[in-house]
Amino acid sequence: MYQKRYRHILWFFAKIILSFIWWELILSRIGFRKFVSLSREKRFRAYAIKFRQEAIKMGGVMIKVGQFLSARLDVLPSFITDELSGLQDEVLPEKFEDLLKVAQAEFDLPFNEKFEYVDPTPLAAASIGQVHLARLQKSSCAEENDFCDVIVKIQRPNIEEIVNTDLSALAIVARWLMIYPPIRKRANIPDLLNELRQSTLEELDYLREGKNAEQFSENFATDPIILVPKVVWSHTSRHVLTLEYINAIKIIDYKKLDQAEINRAAVADKLFDTYLQQIFEDRFFHADPHPGNLFVLPLDEQEAAKIGQNWRLVFIDFGMTGSISEKLMYSLREILIAVGTQDARRIIEAYKTLGVLLPSADVDLLERATNKVFERFWGKTAPELRDMHQSEAVAFVQEFGSLIYEMPFQIPQNIMLLARSLGILSGICTGLYEPFNVWENITPYVQKLVTAEDDGGWQFWLKEIGNIVTLIAGLPRKTDTLLNRIEQGKLIFRVPETDQKITALNLSIKKLTAAVLLTGFLMVAAQLFNNQELVIAAVFTGAAMISLGYILLAR
Repeated sequence: MYQKRYRHILWFFAKIILSFIWWELILSRIGFRKFVSLSREKRFRAYAIKFRQEAIKMGGVMIKVGQFLSARLDVLPSFITDELSGLQDEVLPEKFEDLLKVAQAEFDLPFNEKFEYVDPTPLAAASIGQVHLARLQKSSCAEENDFCDVIVKIQRPNIEEIVNTDLSALAIVARWLMIYPPIRKRANIPDLLNELRQSTLEELDYLREGKNAEQFSENFATDPIILVPKVVWSHTSRHVLTLEYINAIKIIDYKKLDQAEINRAAVADKLFDTYLQQIFEDRFFHADPHPGNLFVLPLDEQEAAKIGQNWRLVFIDFGMTGSISEKLMYSLREILIAVGTQDARRIIEAYKTLGVLLPSADVDLLERATNKVFERFWGKTAPELRDMHQSEAVAFVQEFGSLIYEMPFQIPQNIMLLARSLGILSGICTGLYEPFNVWENITPYVQKLVTAEDDGGWQFWLKEIGNIVTLIAGLPRKTDTLLNRIEQGKLIFRVPETDQKITALNLSIKKLTAAVLLTGFLMVAAQLFNNQELVIAAVFTGAAMISLGYILLAR
């Protein structure tokens, strides 16, 4: 069964790769470039649709790949990521009887001895497991917990074998993709696959997920507004996770939130502030904040009086979490301060520290683009950005089109998890309260960080003085170099867009020359074949094939 699955995955990706080669490497280089360009978005969207359909049918890591790719805005266009973003809600449920066999094997006793009742209809189905509403045996309620209603999360049968099979097949596909130079330049596919492998294997361990939930709960132990379901360890194993059931309102169910008289703007502010704490204070964050994992619990008057408001914010599902290293923490802190103070150069320096810029990145152009973003978009709310005139976006794309096309980033998984989380978070906050302004919410935190930086005493001032001295010390040398180049007539002005166009023109001229040679070689070869000069004809045919290869592969 697994060999068949392995071959099926390889054949599926082979068909897409062969289609890509036909369109992008052959047709586009034999006179159909415009046609190929016009149809590119439609074809790539069709690839994404086929993949989504295949992932839903096969499940396993294919679902994870789709979810992973949907977050990779750094390497994929939005029309592909948008097509894949809904995969989480389309996963087919497993048969309840098959799940019961998994659970009974874990506990080595009949399931009804652990649970009084389990609802056979799933609350949710995911790629790794499935969630059902259940009730503990009364003895377990009395002895260990102050609750009886729970949710039980059970892994799909044979999921570990399926995951390993899928990852093995995808490793072959990754090697295929790295043969193509533009992909090799833009992304290290084996590294991305290793990141996916690590995160998926971690999600297979429900004991780890339970510990993550407890760590998150401890981090917010002094905050009465944040609520995390308790783990029922006596009913939890590597493949079965049992948690307290909290009957709350899904965070995007705006009608019910309004009926419960919950201040949605306050919920948005609290949710955003919670993530700032997770990232900049706890350095441990919930990496999957989609609407199915966030709830709001209405409180009665007595409970509301204790905490000063009539709701609590509930986090569930800690299978995907991220941690912040010291290096990442420093860079994120620099980026946050730079955004708050609109300092483009500080952002670029933070990118360098993180190591997310590709060697080919045009740092000067990137800094100009960042300054332009601050100039045109800083301080605007999501509705204001949507209402901006199309000409502003077009002007930005025209000015920085080469940068947008190249996207000179490759972002590690932990940073991508964080970026994905913040992207989802921004959408949820705007949905809760449309005028939500991320800039206004960041500013107080930036002020706090800057104050903390200023309070660093002599270390802070020593660092700032060192930066200033380094800048001043370098000015005479840079000025002298500039003057010498002017005197020698060697001053060069870099215009990236022009350089790229000249390079493309040179390449076109070389390909045109090769095409003329190809035509000549073929005509001579045909004439020689007619004259029965087969050896010499074969030589000219070989020369023609070399010319054709250059036309197809030169970049």
